[in-house]
Amino acid sequence: MMKTRKGYPVYPLTVAQKFHLYYLPFCPNAAVLNIGTSLTIGTDLDWDVLRESIYKAYERNEGMRIRFAKDKEGNVYQYVVSAEQDREEREIEFVDFSNVTMEEAADTMQKWTTVPFPLEDSPMTKIKMIRTSDGFNGVYFLGHHMVVDAQSLITFLKDIIELYCNAKYEGVPYPKDMCSYIDQVKKDLAYEAGSKAQQRDREFFRELIKASEPVYNGVNGTDKLDAAREMFKNPKLRSAFNATDDVSSALDIFHLEAEPTKRLMDFCEKYRVSLACLLLMGLRTYFQKMNGQEDVSINNAIARRATLKEKKSGGTRIHSFPFRTVFSEDVKFIDAVYEIRDKQNELFRHANYDPTEYFAYRSRIYPQPQNGLTYEPMSLTYQPMTLQEKGLEDLGGIQYKTKWYPNGMTTQAMYLTVMHRPEDNGLDFNFEHQKKAISREELEYLYYYLCKIMFKGAENPELTIGEIIKLV
Repeated sequence: MMKTRKGYPVYPLTVAQKFHLYYLPFCPNAAVLNIGTSLTIGTDLDWDVLRESIYKAYERNEGMRIRFAKDKEGNVYQYVVSAEQDREEREIEFVDFSNVTMEEAADTMQKWTTVPFPLEDSPMTKIKMIRTSDGFNGVYFLGHHMVVDAQSLITFLKDIIELYCNAKYEGVPYPKDMCSYIDQVKKDLAYEAGSKAQQRDREFFRELIKASEPVYNGVNGTDKLDAAREMFKNPKLRSAFNATDDVSSALDIFHLEAEPTKRLMDFCEKYRVSLACLLLMGLRTYFQKMNGQEDVSINNAIARRATLKEKKSGGTRIHSFPFRTVFSEDVKFIDAVYEIRDKQNELFRHANYDPTEYFAYRSRIYPQPQNGLTYEPMSLTYQPMTLQEKGLEDLGGIQYKTKWYPNGMTTQAMYLTVMHRPEDNGLDFNFEHQKKAISREELEYLYYYLCKIMFKGAENPELTIGEIIKLV
């Protein structure tokens, strides 16, 4: 057991971090855990001040200074290096894309995103300052999913901007401190060490799993379930093969304009539900329409950042659990949305539980004829947090853009991340998917009907699910 590394105390990995190591062996390349993004602003930047602001942001953020090490048995541990050491190990270079097209710049950044990090004793994030040919300037950020998730990434980029604005402009306040990553790790590890809370959460999920077996719903209907039943000569089989053996992926993005997005947000505000509830309702109703089954299960990511300390401690905190609903066609749309909200709130209360333990227990209760069979056709993440929240308004109407770059592979057949666009607060539906598992045409079809269902339900919440399915 490792105690220190290079003079720093070491800590075991948290459940959220281990979850990523869990699927790493199934990929030919460790870049599957890379997150690449760029943030550019429509104004000239002082590159020296920006570079200093980036170093300062690293200094303020323990989670961005995480390093990993392996012991003799091959167990991975983590430690946080000092700001001084981090600065020595980190070069922040400037890349000028102003003489190439936007497409060429994007291609280059996408290639950067496919280069894996060395796992041991090395910084797990990289930043480059960039200038692009549309006159925008900013940063490209690459992070390893074991040290960063979308929320901590957004918080970090906001911190850089606020530090920069404080240094450059009169009257812009210095941003409030970040919170300690190590403190959160200690809390997570105390939970893992057989706490009462862990026991309560385990009992909750075990009861949920034992209640009954879910059933697989396909994007195109029951073709995959039928094929699995045929393959294993079991007409009652309820799981299917969803992902393929080829992990190469594509990212297809569909844009919902600002005005229709606002209609969905208005519905959420009026009925006091989150957009995540409406998205889950739309997706499960689509699967019900396509498969003729009222029982639908989708993987749903939970950010686990309820407290200010969790929000500002960096790192990766996402746990993902199946979200299963059973609604007959005579249930009203709004009643189903409320039930989803209540169910989600209940799951949130138990979300510190280990998802890998969840899946292991489920496969013990419902043994499968072969590994790789699943009940969930897709995963959903809704990202409510945007750069627009605070800090960027201080820039006084300066435009900015964000762009995500796929790492080129995924172990899941389909992963939908819904985020707000910085330009107009409209929604982007980012579908990362295995090219072999699902085509862009199938995604267009899914996206088209998902939107139709959500709008029809938001405009006529008293309609039943059956009526909405017939109308769209």
